[in-house]
Amino acid sequence: MRAFGLAGLQLPAPPGDNFEAIAAQIAMTKRLYPWVDMILLGELCWFGADPSNAVDLPGPYEDRIRDLCRRHGVWLVAGSLYHRVGEKIYNTCPVINPMGEVVARAHKLYPFLPYEKGVAGGEAVSVFEVPGVGAFGLSICYDMWFPETLRAMVWRGAEIVLHPSMTTTIDRDVETAMARANAAMQQCYFVDLNVVGMGGGQSGVYGPGGEVIHRAGAAAEIIAVELDLDTVKRVRERGWHGLGQVLKSYRDADLSFEPYREGAKTSPALAALGPMRFAVRGVSQDRDAE
Repeated sequence: MRAFGLAGLQLPAPPGDNFEAIAAQIAMTKRLYPWVDMILLGELCWFGADPSNAVDLPGPYEDRIRDLCRRHGVWLVAGSLYHRVGEKIYNTCPVINPMGEVVARAHKLYPFLPYEKGVAGGEAVSVFEVPGVGAFGLSICYDMWFPETLRAMVWRGAEIVLHPSMTTTIDRDVETAMARANAAMQQCYFVDLNVVGMGGGQSGVYGPGGEVIHRAGAAAEIIAVELDLDTVKRVRERGWHGLGQVLKSYRDADLSFEPYREGAKTSPALAALGPMRFAVRGVSQDRDAE
């Protein structure tokens, strides 16, 4: 059994510096659940959704987060914060080990356009290793809507996908369905961790057969679970309850799909959708453009 203790902290993410509130919750989690190996936070939890608060990475703010990991002896998948690189701003999730070392900085691949304006998209999926445990993929909020990102993580060996999110909109129920489906399709644990407030919450932990391990409500919550990565290996080898061996079928089929050979920009059907912009009231975008 490759057991791994993980706690997702479903917390508010108001505008402003939330460091002290998050630090207190991390300390409480380790007091209540000393067996937890890793803590996962929600998207943009440190400052809220304001790109004007972008920080430098590495830098002083990240150093304070690294110190939390050393102090509590815990892995931290630090939700995300806006990160300045020259003239660009990325939505970035640092991954820090119990020694305070940054082992990954994952960029959100698909900013939530047209709302997340001025934020650059990343260029590669992020998979990192926890020594002696296994491979973890990192998906940030809107990235989940693009199944290619999850498949690429699994292709690189990810057995647990961590998904910090900030969804407070009417489509949150759709996302919970996606999270469960992604766990089943990729035969992995999928940990979907949202912030709370303004319709947020409903974080979930899903197993490699799509089973619901835990579904949170709308209030703040510590979601502490023990996951067995040998279960992932068994499901991938034998199928969930001896049924579909999805990843083997994907590996063994002699198929090559046009969107990946030719690229999304070559599709006439996608080109006909028009430019990215906000929806307008009462009329279609095509009529509005005429």
